Amino acid sequence: MSNFTKKAIKETFIKLLGERPLSKITVQVIADECGINRNSFYYHFQDIPALIEEITLEEVDRLIAKYPEVSSIEECLNVIANFAEEKKKLILNIFNSANRDIFEQHLWGVCEYAVRAYGETAFPEMKIDAENAEVLVIYYKCVSFGIVMDWMENGMEGDIHETIHRFLELNGGTVEEAIRRSKKQK
Repeated sequence: MSNFTKKAIKETFIKLLGERPLSKITVQVIADECGINRNSFYYHFQDIPALIEEITLEEVDRLIAKYPEVSSIEECLNVIANFAEEKKKLILNIFNSANRDIFEQHLWGVCEYAVRAYGETAFPEMKIDAENAEVLVIYYKCVSFGIVMDWMENGMEGDIHETIHRFLELNGGTVEEAIRRSKKQK
């Protein structure tokens, strides 16, 4: 019964988040929608930010399982954009709330995962110095995060996939060149 209640709380919260801003969702609203009392909510979650964090972590894990490998930096960035597009209303409601930091923290993790997965898939035979590899991960993680955050700041309007494609066209060859330089420095 306990897992059923926890699942119901999460599903209700996601449903409510699709209908209204986060600031209009309280523990009491969630409890009323679930048909439980507030204590049942607090048995499973410390507060709404803890609920958001658990749901976000589950979504990140689901995303990682769905894309165990990415074969291009464009695919890497599109994976992150697709995730955001699928959950647009929910994400914007969290993004525009006081709990935005929770979302940003997990988006940061998704960006790092996607960049690392791309590097391991696309360049497995390349022996890059660990320090240089880490600098490349940091750079592309920041690029990924920045592109997605800018898009969200603008209400997720516009074609993010076209933006990604154009960015990569303008930056053509930089990944390969950075790897070449890294190998040369050894």
